[in-house]
Amino acid sequence: MPTPDDLLAEAPLEAAVAALAERNHHHLAQMNPAERQDALKHWRELAVAVLTAAGAALGDESPVANGGAPGRAVIVLEDSGPEEIAIHATFFPQLQDLGGGEVGATPAQAAALELLEQISDDDDPGAG
Repeated sequence: MPTPDDLLAEAPLEAAVAALAERNHHHLAQMNPAERQDALKHWRELAVAVLTAAGAALGDESPVANGGAPGRAVIVLEDSGPEEIAIHATFFPQLQDLGGGEVGATPAQAAALELLEQISDDDDPGAG
């Protein structure tokens, strides 16, 4: 039985992107090379989100103290070029928009949001 982490390995990701490309082959054939590259990048992001959700479903769904399923946040850092990194973040359950720029999140999700904010601040040369 594969583990949730096994689903984010390169082979399953490539298989998922290939399935999306096959399903959308008629659109892909009409695209120029730059559009194809953008589509493949977008499909890879979709694949990460879907496989992360599948992995969460395979994981331990034991109830937490408040009676609900545990919250999850998965951050995937992926090489996307010689000196570039793609960052994918997926939250289960989905974050709740509370309005006013506030979101409702579980403790794990809140910690992931803080990490993403720190990464974003580190990426911004004008920050700090």
